[in-house]
Amino acid sequence: MSAKSPLPQNDNVAHALAGAGGGILSMVLTYPLITLSTRAQVESKKAESNFTEAIQKIIAREGVSGLYSGINSALFGISVTNFIYYYWYEWTRAFFEKAATRAGRASKKLTTVEAMIAGAIAGSATVIITNPIWVVNTRVTTRRQEPDLEAAGADGRRGSKGPTTLGTLMSLLKKEGPRALFAGVVPALVLVINPILQYTLFEQMKNAVERKRKMTPTIAFLLGALGKLFATTVTYPYITVKSQMHVAAHKEKKEGMSQALRRVIKDEGYAGLYKGIGPKVTQSVLTAAFLFAFKDVLYEQTVRLRMARKKA
Repeated sequence: MSAKSPLPQNDNVAHALAGAGGGILSMVLTYPLITLSTRAQVESKKAESNFTEAIQKIIAREGVSGLYSGINSALFGISVTNFIYYYWYEWTRAFFEKAATRAGRASKKLTTVEAMIAGAIAGSATVIITNPIWVVNTRVTTRRQEPDLEAAGADGRRGSKGPTTLGTLMSLLKKEGPRALFAGVVPALVLVINPILQYTLFEQMKNAVERKRKMTPTIAFLLGALGKLFATTVTYPYITVKSQMHVAAHKEKKEGMSQALRRVIKDEGYAGLYKGIGPKVTQSVLTAAFLFAFKDVLYEQTVRLRMARKKA
């Protein structure tokens, strides 16, 4: 949002709602790319990795709806994830801004270190609360199910098109217990560095732009894309490991993060850590770009709506 905007900057709930709404819109536009990258991450090294062939195989086997496997849990997950992240990020930002005011600092803008701390706090809270949602979503997206449910469909009926979100959740709890909902939480916490890198770079670029001109949705789109491109490229091996840990069935030997990294490198080489990076980077960059473009507009509309309701 522009520095000249008269709207309040520290409305945590409005920022959280705007982030949730922006995340939903962004994910709807880019979800097929998530399906392609997630499946590539958990398939064997012999699996098809060609972008066009992968799309054709999914459509031929499952129809166009196959590209949207697990979208219900993903939309729920992204709305909760973004709401929590932006709420805590803006709360921490406001804390640092008040501290800067009390200290008499000339600029209230977050320093690089402060932005990284805000990202770490927001990211850690988000991971712990939302990891179960993404475990279920990964399993639905990859159609990883128990054999008995795979044969009959997740809802227990023959001819079912595939596992449902609720069916996958119930099967997971029954077969593996609640602990399975926190599979991959360690690499997920390591991946907190992804939004730290993304938002720190975005904030610094945004500050530089605002010193010269007004921020616009188009500029926010471009800055968001650059920030996410850098962050995803750096952290992608941990994204691969997290996805594989999410789909590891209870009958399989459980691995720690370092063990999973070593196994992938041993079996597939370092290239195995970057399976599906093409669609993932494309999806992540577009999602972040759309999110930053949508978020400021949604934030302004949310604040105006709340102000209008208070006056009514």
